[in-house]
Amino acid sequence: MQTQQNYKYQMKPLFEQRMKTLLQNPEDFQKFNDIIHQPPLNFIRCNTLKISHNKLIKKLEKKWQVSQPFQNFPEILLVNSELFPGELGNSLEHILGYYYIQEISSMLPIIALDPKPNEIVLDLFASPGSKTTQMAAKMQNKGTIIANDLKIDRIKILSSNLGRCGVTNAIITKKDAIALTSKLAKSKFKFDKILLDAPCSGEGTLRSSPKTFLMWNEKVINKLSRQQKKFIAFALKCLKKSGILIYSTCTHAPEENEEIMDFAINNFPVKIEPVSHLLPLTTRLGITSWQEKKFNEQVKLSCRIYPHDNESEGFFLAKLTLLEEIK
Repeated sequence: MQTQQNYKYQMKPLFEQRMKTLLQNPEDFQKFNDIIHQPPLNFIRCNTLKISHNKLIKKLEKKWQVSQPFQNFPEILLVNSELFPGELGNSLEHILGYYYIQEISSMLPIIALDPKPNEIVLDLFASPGSKTTQMAAKMQNKGTIIANDLKIDRIKILSSNLGRCGVTNAIITKKDAIALTSKLAKSKFKFDKILLDAPCSGEGTLRSSPKTFLMWNEKVINKLSRQQKKFIAFALKCLKKSGILIYSTCTHAPEENEEIMDFAINNFPVKIEPVSHLLPLTTRLGITSWQEKKFNEQVKLSCRIYPHDNESEGFFLAKLTLLEEIK
């Protein structure tokens, strides 16, 4: 059975100092520190390409306790039963593609992006396919998704998940993100919507990946920040006027979050749109200063998701609208 993880993994001193600065309140930090040593809840997403949420619940209730915690999002299900390791992934319903195992915070970018049938959407870092399959379900397999990733092992996982979930409107590409967006921009091909779920330092995944405690490194954060600025600069060139780009990470680091939004606002014709009211989780405002850096006031409209506010993983997302096409 799944049990509470022990405290053998602890925050590195510099990470602890940074989180205390971000959260400010000592009680807030203590709640954060307590929950990151707990295993995440067992969220799954009904794959409406194959089954309705009502039919899926009837099937699952024969073996587990299942609830729908969010009235406006009936496809989001929570398995409340004690589970053996791997039990969710080995069930017949999972193998048949009736549901996708997906942590609740990971579902937020597609809720914010709100892809519609017949739109053309770019998923720049698509593997393993959690958000791509969610996107396809919202689009009812109509329109086109370009689902891109770079490494062949990740492409294999992506392809397997798209097939299992019955996704038929996705084209998989294997390309470096900057090379792909650069080529698309030169061809003047424009997307209605883009998901930039950026590679990040993963500070928000401590509950599911405790080894992140050991791997955390401030130098990696700064390196990723430089890369993320390049990704968003090239991605915006592929967006139609009035198109939407969702930028998201599973980290708390401002260098990878608000700093990227500040870079986008200061260098491109974009504005950040309010999105917190669309999401099923409690969010906090983006910060407007970090260490010696000051950010544009618009950055407040970004969403910070902390694990102790929602019993979730940690996350960040922002919704950008392109005001003028970038030539």
